[in-house]
Amino acid sequence: MIDFRTNPNKYRHWSVDYDGSTATLTMDIAEDGGLVPGYELKLNSYDLGVDIELYDAIQRLRFEHPEVKSVIVTSAKEKVFCSGANISMLGQSTHHHKVNFCKFTNETRNSIEDASENSGQKYFSAVNGTAAGGGYELALATDHIILVDDGTSAVSLPEVPLLAVLPGTGGLTRVVDKRYVRRDHADFFCTINEGIKGKRAVSWKLVDEIVPLSKLMDVAKERADEWAAKSDRPSDAKGVEFTEVSRTIKGDEVSYDTVSIKIDRTNRTAEITAHAPTENVPSDIATIEAQGVKYWPLAFARDMDDAILHLRANEIEIGTWVFKTSGDADKVESADQSLLDNASHWLVRETTLFIKRVFKRIDVTSRSLITVVDPGSCFTGTFLEFLLVADRSFMLDGTYEGDNRPAPTVRPTGMNFGPLEMCNGLTRLQTRFLDTPEKVEEIADEKGNDIDAAGADEFGLVTFIPDDLDWDDEVRIAIEERASFSPDACTGMEASLRWAGPETMETKIFGRLSAWQNWIFQRPNAVGADGALKLFGTGKQATYDLKRV
Repeated sequence: MIDFRTNPNKYRHWSVDYDGSTATLTMDIAEDGGLVPGYELKLNSYDLGVDIELYDAIQRLRFEHPEVKSVIVTSAKEKVFCSGANISMLGQSTHHHKVNFCKFTNETRNSIEDASENSGQKYFSAVNGTAAGGGYELALATDHIILVDDGTSAVSLPEVPLLAVLPGTGGLTRVVDKRYVRRDHADFFCTINEGIKGKRAVSWKLVDEIVPLSKLMDVAKERADEWAAKSDRPSDAKGVEFTEVSRTIKGDEVSYDTVSIKIDRTNRTAEITAHAPTENVPSDIATIEAQGVKYWPLAFARDMDDAILHLRANEIEIGTWVFKTSGDADKVESADQSLLDNASHWLVRETTLFIKRVFKRIDVTSRSLITVVDPGSCFTGTFLEFLLVADRSFMLDGTYEGDNRPAPTVRPTGMNFGPLEMCNGLTRLQTRFLDTPEKVEEIADEKGNDIDAAGADEFGLVTFIPDDLDWDDEVRIAIEERASFSPDACTGMEASLRWAGPETMETKIFGRLSAWQNWIFQRPNAVGADGALKLFGTGKQATYDLKRV
């Protein structure tokens, strides 16, 4: 089983050093530290285990160290920054592992960019040697790239000529959409093995500056200090220690403090229930800070994040996720109010951004998403996003026969109207009502009000509102029907439907990733017996099917 929970005491590949407002994140990847046997992580090449540590480090930099305003990413290896994803690992991995690996590395790099855009914490790459493939893609995720000028060090994206695949972590998109490299320059750059170095790398906008090795870290620190003077992160606040997320696995049930999962292997379904807080969530900052990781919105974000990653990596045949909620709607609203009332406080801001990233992680997950609203549920505010994230939803109209619980309702709060945007830069409500923005305003007028099934149907918040007579059959048929479809077809369909509206760098990266991974990564030119990915490092020449299709 792949476990995404780690901490700095367990790191084998990364170290973090702190110097006032600047942290230095250094990769020194252990060759014998692969996640599974069968390959060596030479030349700072990485696998999923390396990125699990990186993601953990990024989260800790945001939450445990509010004083850190700049992060320098560099390497401890001489003349090597990072050579990218380990090719032997890719060659021996199953298709689903390669896909999950690339998706997670993308999300990790997006979290770097999220910190830069929203948290006042900028990232700088001190590229002390060759940065190839995923190594250069890591640098691309940072705000400023400084390349050592030693006559040999270069940046490159050599996947097309070497491996017959494409860069897997947004490299092609970031080169032209983030760094604004000219198309003809980018075309040349992406079809050469050796990459580009020195002045040409600067003039083509592939890096921001070149400096001698002797000055590399001094210049990086100078750039970091320049940014730190502008950042709004507090210099004297106390961070929140990230203790290990509590998780219990018993058979087909997984339990966290705020989330629980029940797996039905017959229908290949995971029922994921988010549990409301048991007490009102405080809105005074002193109490929030004192609660630390027990602050309910933060605890929920951490639990749900781990639950998603666990299911994605370890339950690959569980193709449908059914979202439910339980508890007191007023308690969920108190949590939302706590976030909204203190939005400018660094810890609350980070918590809200974390929740936003968690729902984005659900958006890009290749699983069918169904949400069920029945008595005892509390689809309020943040939890209402489970209704909006779904591919399809069902809300009981009325009550169950013989059940004395009241009919279910849903309740919007301010969290549904801005803080939790999707990858397309819109809220899920805005995305749902692209052609009728007035609908969003009508729903906004209902903030704090309970909406019954008929009202939710009229507002367009749910797909179907069966009564007690039809409820069991309609929900059952939807789940069983989904289990009968081709998982490949569902993945393509869902990815095509989820992000209506404007295209952003994020939607491009994930949309194109889904397309090329599920095609190019399975083509014989790449992974066949004589494919480039299989023969890499053997000295043999790949044999290509030369037809364009």
